[in-house]
Formats: sequence, C-alpha cells, structure tokens
Amino acid sequence: MKPIISTLLCVSLSLALGMPAQAANEAAPAEQNKATKQNKATKQNKAGKRAPKSALPPALAPHPEATDNSELTGQIVYQVLLAEVALQRGRSEFASQAYADLAVRTRDPGILERAIEVAGYARRFDRVLELARLWVQIEPDSKRAQQVLVGVLVLTNQLAGLAPQLINMLEADQPALPGNLLALNRMFARSPDRKAVLQLITQIGSHFPDLPEAHYAIAVAASSAGENERALAEVRQAMALRRDWQIGAMLEAQLLTRQSPAEGIASLQSFVDRNPEARDAQLHLARALVGEKRYAEAKRIFEQLLQAYPNNPDVVFPVAILALQEDDTKLAEEQLKHLITLDFPDKSAPFYYLGQIAEEGRRGDQALAYYQHVGPGEHYLPAQIRSAAILARQGKLDEARSQLHAAAAREPQVRVQMLIAEATLLRDAKQTAAALALLEHELSEQTDQPELLYESALLAERLGRLEVMESRLRRLIALQPDSAQAYNALGYSYADRNTRLAEARQLIETALKLAPNDPFILDSMGWVLFRQGDLNGALSHLERAYAQRPDAEIAAHIGEVLWVLERRDEALRTWNEALKRHPDSEEIKEVLQRFAP
Repeated sequence: MKPIISTLLCVSLSLALGMPAQAANEAAPAEQNKATKQNKATKQNKAGKRAPKSALPPALAPHPEATDNSELTGQIVYQVLLAEVALQRGRSEFASQAYADLAVRTRDPGILERAIEVAGYARRFDRVLELARLWVQIEPDSKRAQQVLVGVLVLTNQLAGLAPQLINMLEADQPALPGNLLALNRMFARSPDRKAVLQLITQIGSHFPDLPEAHYAIAVAASSAGENERALAEVRQAMALRRDWQIGAMLEAQLLTRQSPAEGIASLQSFVDRNPEARDAQLHLARALVGEKRYAEAKRIFEQLLQAYPNNPDVVFPVAILALQEDDTKLAEEQLKHLITLDFPDKSAPFYYLGQIAEEGRRGDQALAYYQHVGPGEHYLPAQIRSAAILARQGKLDEARSQLHAAAAREPQVRVQMLIAEATLLRDAKQTAAALALLEHELSEQTDQPELLYESALLAERLGRLEVMESRLRRLIALQPDSAQAYNALGYSYADRNTRLAEARQLIETALKLAPNDPFILDSMGWVLFRQGDLNGALSHLERAYAQRPDAEIAAHIGEVLWVLERRDEALRTWNEALKRHPDSEEIKEVLQRFAP
C-alpha cells in the first residue's frame, strides 16, 4: 500500500499542476522524467500546459445490455464533449464550470473526480474544494474522496479542523504509520504559517504518544516555528522511547548546535560512544567537526568509517578532502582515484582535486589531463584557469589564451572571469599594458561590471595610471558600498605609496569591518600601521594574516617590520622560509635585495 503522506502529496501535486491524480501518483517518484514531460507539454499546448487527458467518466460508459441512451445520458454526453473540446482549445475556465455544473447535477463520483481534475488544471482551487466536499458527502467511505479533500485543504493552507481527518487516515494504515508520521512535515513545507502547522502537527502527534516518530514530527514542526526549546523537549521524549534512534540523535544535536556547536557535537559524540555501529550518526558527527575546523578529530572518525565502508562515496570523499587539508597528499590522491571508480554523482570534484595534487607536485601534463575531465559546475572555472596557467608556465601563452577563449564560448556565463584570467596571464608575462587593454575593451561594453572595474584598477596602478585606479575603485565603492575588497585596494594603494595615510587607514578599517578575518585586509591594516609608526600593532595584524594565509607578500611585510624592530635574524629567517615556499616570488626577492643584498 502506498504510504498515506506520499499519496496526499501526490494528490496535492496533481491538483496544483492540473494533471490526472492517477498520473501524479505514478509520476511523483520519477522526478527525472519531469523535464521531458514538461517539454512535451509545451509543444502540445500553446498555453505551455497540457490539458488533463480526456477520459469518459464511468457513469457514461455504455452498459453491455443497453440498446439506446436516455435523453438524460445524451445531455450528459453532450456536456462532457463540450467541456473536453473547450479544454483542449485552452478554455479551461469554461470547461471547469461545465464539469462542475454537471457534477452537481448528476452527483456521480466519476464525473466529480473528472470535474476536480479539470478545476485543478484551471487553478480554481475554490471550486476543487467545493467539489471535494460534495464527493465526501456522496461517498463518505471513499478513501479517494477523503484524500482529495485533505489534499486540497493542505494545498490551500486551510489547516483548521484538518487534524481529525488526518488522524483517521493515518490510523487506517498501521504498517505505514511510523513512516507517515516522519513525513508529516513535508505536507506543509510551503505553508507560511509555521505556528499553525505546529498546532496541527501537535494535535496529530498527541494522538500517538507512544510512538517516537510522533514526537519527532512535533519537534521538527516546533523547530520550523522557531520554538527551539519545545523542539528539544519533544525530540528528547522521542529518544526516551527509542534510545538507539539515529534520526532522533541527529535532530537533537542539530537543535543544540543552534545554541552552541560544542554542545551539539558533545551530544552526538555521546550517542556514538553508546552506539558505535551508528554509521549515519558518525557521519553527522564527523561533518559537524569539520564545520568547527576540528579536522584531526573528524579525520579519525572518517578513517574508522573508511575501514567499515571502503566503497561508500559519502565516506571516501570527506577522507580525501581532509587529507588534502592536512597535506597528506598520498592518502588524498589514493582516495580520490578510488572515488572516480565509485558511483559518485559529481565526478568533476575528484578530477579537479587530483589536478591540484598533480600541479603542486610539478606534474603539469598530468594535471592538465585531470582538469580536462572537469565539467560544468563549481570546479569548471578554476580548472580552466589552472589549466591555462600551467600552459603559460610551459611557455605556451597563445595556447593558454585559446583555451580560455574556448571555455568562455562553452560557458558564456563565465566570460568575464575568463577575460580576467587571460589578463592575469598577460600581466605575469610582463604584458601589463596588453592586459589592461583587454579588460578596458570589455569595460567599454560593460561600464559598471564590478570585477572588471576592480581588476582594471589594479592593472592601471601597476602602469602608474593612479587617477584611473582611484576613479574605478571609487566607482566600485559607489556601486557596491559593501565591497570590502574595493575599500582595501584603495587604502592599501595609499599606504604602499606612503601617502594620505589617515584616509588609507580609514578605508582599510571599513574593509576590516566588512571582512574582519580576511588575511589580505589584515595585511593591509598591518602595513598602514607600519607606515604610521605603530610597529607592534603592525606586527600583530601581519602575523594574524600570515597564520591564515602564508602569502609571500605578507611574509615580506612581516620581515620588514621585524627588521625595523631590530629583530633582524627573525626577519631573515621569515624571508628565507618564504622564499623556499615561493621560489618565484618577486616580493621576497626584492625585499632581500633591499635589506640583505
């Protein structure tokens, strides 16, 4: 038997889309066919929506022994045909009215059901409700009629008085009762009045006090209504009834996390300690630890799970990513290669990270091969940019640019980012003027494109066109007053040239308020403080920045501050370590040339 909640959702879907209810029942589990069906519907109906398939109501089907039709049957047939023709010609309101009149006149269940389908197609849910109530009145024992009535009440958010009907329907299918209770909140996912939903689900759940699923349903509704304490109380009642219930334990941890992430993790850790075979809870715990950047603890849990479930992508992928974060490239590469062989929906991700590993290992050709397998999605843009950078480093600048052009042609929505990447390649090839010209050509067509304004401003500064730089950054600030990067770039430009330091500091402070943990903005603040003579304040900000991102330019700044503080051994050590990490860094080479030639 189909679970009650699933059936009601299908009924609501059929009413909302105006499709025959039976078809909705069949279609609902097969979401992958939805787009195909919609495309066919568009072709078949100029209004963009297909009329529900015509079907002669049971009352009109010819009786085997009938020799002729009565006058009444003839009138009914005529009105049905009239309504169906009107429906196929796009006159859904006329068809709906005709069917509704016929249903009221004949009181026939078959005609009523068809009238409800057509009214749903016409989006006349008021009429659907009237007809559904009439159907229940005529056939009070009809499960189908009850389902349609409840479905339209849910669809139209008329929740008052719905509890008794839902309770009866839930009780009628005892084997599916626990699952139906767990799915109860899905019925009301679109209801705007979360308090009303909580009240309704509380009425229903209170009828089943010995079922943990009932308390779980109330907890979810309370959480959605913003009543976190009530939700916690209910889920704890559920856990008291079933102490080894993973779903309940994960919900309790989620609710506690809203108060304190540490409490949520502790709660789940306690549950996992008592139930070491609870895989879903372990996964949830490991992900929570990752969210709190407790990577070592998370990695231990994932590695335990990996031993038990070596072919589970939900385990393999996090293990690989955590290994990357901890610079364990051997484990990461091993698991990413394994992931490609598994049923993992986003194969682009492991190919992208394998490309990164190969690139960092100076295996450029192998990295290029991996990046070629990265398809459209979140990793497409960085994969294309990294591929182009590898080609440029191999002395194939023209090929690199051609690849970016081709990528932009395949995915037009990333055209601007590809142009900026191309400009970066030109800049790194000491062709800064050509890089700026490339962006300015596009900027002439998109005068207020934020990324073009920002990147062209930085290039203009490199060429000494300071007025252009300043005007574009100020334009960007006017367009996006919350752009931390624009404030930072302008402020750092002043600080680096040791001019307008008060304004520079004000701009950087604004940027820091917008992005308080951005390492580059922290670096800028350290640099402006250095220019103003606050050496200790400068060093504090610079060290915070470097701890987050060991960038060559930040290291150059730290060393310079240390040098002025007469801590010259530390300065040299900082520069030399940075040079090992970034052997091609112009910033480190320049500062060493100035202070320790």
